[in-house]
This record gives sequence, C-alpha cells and structure tokens, in this order.
Amino acid sequence: MAQVQYIGTGRRKSSVARVRLVPGNGRVVVNGRDIEEYFNLETLRVVATENAGSYDVLVNVSGGGYTGQAGAIRHGIARALLQADPEYRAVLKSAGFLTRDARMKERKKYGLKGARRAPQFSKR
Repeated sequence: MAQVQYIGTGRRKSSVARVRLVPGNGRVVVNGRDIEEYFNLETLRVVATENAGSYDVLVNVSGGGYTGQAGAIRHGIARALLQADPEYRAVLKSAGFLTRDARMKERKKYGLKGARRAPQFSKR
C-alpha cells in the first residue's frame, strides 16, 4: 500500500532542500542524520522545524552554509505543509515562511575587485 507523503522544495541563498513529510511522530532527518546531530546550534534547529508536529520530516539538503540550509529546510517544510493542509496558508503566509528569500550573493563585475569594490584610487 502506498504511503501518503507531501513534497516541498525550499531554497535560500545557494542552498536547496528537498523535503518529504510522512505521517509520523515528529522525527526530523537531514541527509540521513538526526537534526540534533546535523545542526549543532539550537537556533538553527528552531528555524528549521518550527511547524512540523505530526509528520516525520525527511530532508535532503545541499549547497550553502548552515544558516542558508536551515532557511531552505524551513521554506521546504512550509511548502509541504501547504500541500498537506491548505488551511495552514494564512498562518504560514503571515509568518513569512512561504516567501522565498531572494537575497543572493552578487556577482563580481569586470574592472572591479569584487561585486562593488573598486581598485584603490590614487591622484598621483
């Protein structure tokens, strides 16, 4: 018998998280490891799992750093929860979890040393 699962993709900076919600008891597994083992900081764990209660969350995340990955996981969980129950939409939208954070690293431009940093200017 096929098990019901809800899928959501979350992104932040250069991180991409593929999230599956499966009915369960609230266990969170990130890249095959428990969330306490994957994210050492408590704040990242809170960011990543604010509203997953009656589902087991299975996450495959890649790219970026820990903060970007935690934000991507949160975005993916919110999208998957929306698939599970459309009643969550108002709560998730007011909390800002459905909005993709568009802030990315700006590309380096030619003639400059970085995205905006210009070579040192000397009058003489």
